Amino acid sequence: MSAGIEHHSADPPRGYSPGHLSPGGGRSQLTSQPCSGVVEFWSATSSNPLSLRPTLHPTRSHCERHTFAHPEPTMEYSIRAANVEDCKDIARMITELAEYEKVSEHVKVTQKDLEQDGFSKNPFFHGIIAEVPEQHKTKEGHTKIGYALYFYSYSSWKGRAIYMEDLYVMPEFRGKGIGKALMSKVAQLGLAAGCNQLNFTVLDWNKSSLDFYLNQGCFDVTADMGYHCMRCEGEALQHLAQP
Repeated sequence: MSAGIEHHSADPPRGYSPGHLSPGGGRSQLTSQPCSGVVEFWSATSSNPLSLRPTLHPTRSHCERHTFAHPEPTMEYSIRAANVEDCKDIARMITELAEYEKVSEHVKVTQKDLEQDGFSKNPFFHGIIAEVPEQHKTKEGHTKIGYALYFYSYSSWKGRAIYMEDLYVMPEFRGKGIGKALMSKVAQLGLAAGCNQLNFTVLDWNKSSLDFYLNQGCFDVTADMGYHCMRCEGEALQHLAQP
């Protein structure tokens, strides 16, 4: 998380809903083909980051990342479906997020895990990448500067749901509407799949993020309904699974 609105969550895995959440079998509406065919992109401007619309762009020898120039502060970025080649950068940003939240010792997922779990025949999650052109790359040379991970779930009260596991933008790119654009795309994909709710978690000390989410019309399930996020893992999970 940050002091701003650009990413969220507690230590992974995260989440609850008023009903029961479990990874669903829903398929993402994003396409993530290799860069030799047709790739789906979303572009946005900082003046209207919610006006994201998918467009199909035929590619030549490389992916054409279509972006728009922003008003002040000047920045260009594109929002697109994650592909398997993004897993190295997703793993890097997962670590950055965990370090900010002071829970880096809990991160066990590797680049290989992400490749297998997100880009197999039956993926456990889907991803979105925020990317900037070369002229805006970081001093370390990164152009992939934000991401969102999500999966489809189900509420026994409301039916289809989408769960946003991570929302993150690198610190130097915050305050430009990129995080809001990523979250908006997750919401759009959820609605397109017939989902009735978007679930996610946020740390209790991250007041700026809490305020942002409340301003978007979200509500605090723990405060309003008394539900707590429970977890069973490690040896306790092994013991629970015994007949």
